[in-house]
Amino acid sequence: MNLLQLPLFIMGKYSIKDLEKISGIKAHTIRMWERRYGLIEPQRTETNIRFYSDCDLKRLLNVSILNHNGIKISHIAGLTDAEIKNRVLDLSIDGRSSSVQIESLMVAMLELDETKFLNGLSSSIIKLGFEVSVETVLFPFLERIGVLWQAGTINPAQEHFISNLIRQKLFVAIDNEMQSPVQNGPRIIMFLSEHEHHEIGLLFYNLLARKEGMNVVYLGAGVPLEDLSLVHRLRPADVFMTSFITAMDKQEMEDLLREYHKRFPDIPFYLSGLQMELLQPELPEGFTVVNKVRVFKERLRLLRYEA
Repeated sequence: MNLLQLPLFIMGKYSIKDLEKISGIKAHTIRMWERRYGLIEPQRTETNIRFYSDCDLKRLLNVSILNHNGIKISHIAGLTDAEIKNRVLDLSIDGRSSSVQIESLMVAMLELDETKFLNGLSSSIIKLGFEVSVETVLFPFLERIGVLWQAGTINPAQEHFISNLIRQKLFVAIDNEMQSPVQNGPRIIMFLSEHEHHEIGLLFYNLLARKEGMNVVYLGAGVPLEDLSLVHRLRPADVFMTSFITAMDKQEMEDLLREYHKRFPDIPFYLSGLQMELLQPELPEGFTVVNKVRVFKERLRLLRYEA
């Protein structure tokens, strides 16, 4: 089966709280739009529990895009589906609003529409530049779908489909950067822990580190502690960097961070990822959260200065 023929096969079921998380529209507002304007029609299970389909979610996302750009709900309610899509397409091509871009990417993900996704991302890159697009559009987009994927409210095929398209873009950018002269700055070893496999954020920081002249050793996902120790013996790190996206217990994270500190007591660690913000773990000495591009670049420049 062609991947682009899958949307009807993987129809999702969403609660009103799911719609709230994805669209940013409060649940009570969604209910009001249902009652007053009939913008979406929930279905019910055999036990009378309300749920929404992919079609409902896509329509709500499109309505949200128009509403966030100053079009009144009363006017949107009078538009046909085709007119709504055309208005959204115009705004998406314009590309000045990150919220429009994020919601357009959400629709592309739900439809498994590669062309729509890449066109939306490309228009953002043209308007904002690659780095700004990743930080202000792709990262918030990935946080949204990551939370929903872990909650089981979107199909893993949709998340994998979009993640692989983004990875391809990053690999091309990294490959272009690697054609530059060999970097002789401080060495940063980048890795994900043994049970972590979401590497898009770390790939982006890999790109930024290379642009800053760092000597990058990129190990990728699922790296056991013993393997990390072996690499450090062969190519000693000036700094390590890792990321935490997959849901985990706070105590489990703190135990792991302490183990890293015990194994590499004199090497600083840079930490990123959604779980750092959600869990707010106690950090060992020398460990720093760098969830912003600006903070990451400042740290790298300080490291180069101290070297």
